[in-house]
Amino acid sequence: MSEVIGLFPTPFMRLPGVLGAVLVEGLVEHFTAQADRGNNASSHLSHTAMLRPGDSPLLVEAAGLITPRLAEFGGLMFGERLGWSLKEMWVNVLDTGGRQAMHNHANSFISGVVYLTPTHPEARTVFMKSPGGTDFAFKNDHAGVKTTPYSADKWISPAPSPGDMVLFPSYLMHAVPGNPGERRITMAFNAIPTQLDSWGYRISFGG
Repeated sequence: MSEVIGLFPTPFMRLPGVLGAVLVEGLVEHFTAQADRGNNASSHLSHTAMLRPGDSPLLVEAAGLITPRLAEFGGLMFGERLGWSLKEMWVNVLDTGGRQAMHNHANSFISGVVYLTPTHPEARTVFMKSPGGTDFAFKNDHAGVKTTPYSADKWISPAPSPGDMVLFPSYLMHAVPGNPGERRITMAFNAIPTQLDSWGYRISFGG
């Protein structure tokens, strides 16, 4: 009997209801007004400054709920439960007609998004293969093709509810298509481990 084995899969963790409704409402109320930094790709998208948990009691509470999940996800990536810390956090406000261009996150290992408001189905986060990867230079792409996990160029994440969180490797490319719905607010973050050990050669991260 034939068997298909998916080699070297990319981990993606979906965690429903990590933040409770009261905390979500507090984050929206407190940080929406602070999202005063424009986005280069869309005039309908704005961001807060880069924040740390100590900048607000709300972020301290959120970090306390997020950090234990980082150790769980990091174990998938590195084969060991390491200590993790949130390097930076920021809030994104995407108004009607706004979009987020394809990008990834530098200088971190785990990135995540917490959804703070309902998301229009057409404005779900899209994850995609990195351009110029190791795929064939030719594609078989036409109306009769059935897309599979091995041939797809992108993957649309499931519809989130307020308080849901997703975790993914920081190198993974992602974007948000044009938002035809109401204001969409998310909190994104990057995380780093306390250290990585490669047969006695240790690199420690601090901040």
